[in-house]
Amino acid sequence: MFDQLFTRGHARERHSNSPVLKERLDYLLHCARQDYKLGTLRELAQNLLRIQGILRLATVRSAIPPDVVERTLKRALRSHMGPARREHFCSVAIHWLAFANRLRLPKAAPAPCHKMKTDFIDFLREEKGLSATTIRSRASVVEDFLRWFFRTRRSLHLLTINDLDEAIARKGRVEGCARRFIQKYASDLRTFVRYAESQGWCSLGLAAGIASPRIYRGERPPRGMPWEDVQRLIRTTKGNQPLNVRDRAILLLLAVYGLRSIEVRNLTLDDVDWQRNLLFVPRTKGRRTEPYPLSATVGAAIASYLKRGRPRSMHREVFLTATAPIRPLGDGTVRRMIARRARSLDPPVSPHGAHALRHACAAHLQAQGFSLKAIGDHLGHRNLDSTSIYVPANITALREVANISLAGLL
Repeated sequence: MFDQLFTRGHARERHSNSPVLKERLDYLLHCARQDYKLGTLRELAQNLLRIQGILRLATVRSAIPPDVVERTLKRALRSHMGPARREHFCSVAIHWLAFANRLRLPKAAPAPCHKMKTDFIDFLREEKGLSATTIRSRASVVEDFLRWFFRTRRSLHLLTINDLDEAIARKGRVEGCARRFIQKYASDLRTFVRYAESQGWCSLGLAAGIASPRIYRGERPPRGMPWEDVQRLIRTTKGNQPLNVRDRAILLLLAVYGLRSIEVRNLTLDDVDWQRNLLFVPRTKGRRTEPYPLSATVGAAIASYLKRGRPRSMHREVFLTATAPIRPLGDGTVRRMIARRARSLDPPVSPHGAHALRHACAAHLQAQGFSLKAIGDHLGHRNLDSTSIYVPANITALREVANISLAGLL
């Protein structure tokens, strides 16, 4: 390994003859298998050598607590590195020591809510058949509530409607959450309490008493960006750099097809039929796959990414991370990419995010004269009520209506 990373003999010798050789080599090989570039591996090898020296791992045989690792490294590097680099250095150390089983993780006492949470997750998955994303979202609400409740209580049998009201109210009063988030929190909490009632964990009738803020359809203005801003955003991806090539294909899928972020992330190589020029979209809502004609522009962008920008990988997802470890895009990758490019514009674009492009797609189709039914079909909606929130009112047409003469009626 060191023969590939270092050209100078004394550097190879220093790395080969320093303490904890096996732990360092095993981690470097682990990172190499995840397609880390040689330059990154070289820097990592140097960091590992420095970490073992500062922590004196040759003489310390027991596992080290994470707080000791961070405190020791930051104290030693205070005069050599800025805060951001120190944080990165500590992160490298924590990941390496965890991989080598040299990190002593604190033993957390089992929370009284653990079994309740896991049983509820099993119920959502096996009985309700919900997607992993929905289950993860609802589980986080349940965990948040149970941690808050069990701070002062020992049993869910003591749960009252006042506790539920307080749990929901604190989201707005203490945490400053928006009404829409509070409504979702209350809805997910109601689902859990209803399940808890069926299991005999709490008194009956509590779920029916959970109140949440009322949200009116169309109470908020459309969240889409003007089509001109969409075009400006896509123009930020000019060039043949792998990251630009990937982001261009993603932005075009979001803007042209109005896809959701998760639908773009879930696209696989098998979903693009090049022979028939079809794109099969894995809809997350309704659990179905819908075929669409593959636009020439979008198809060219995807092909360009597959040829010049996509790292070699065993993963079947179309879009992968640009840096090692190579893996499918995570939950917030698309949102952060759009936000970064939107803020780089002059003037900046707001709002930003995948759903802003979905709104922009619907508004653009309406401006082109497409019917609400056609727009709904394009967005993958089964109910026109779902489409209406994406389509803004046509102010020009409304002004023409307002200018109609009423002389014959008055």
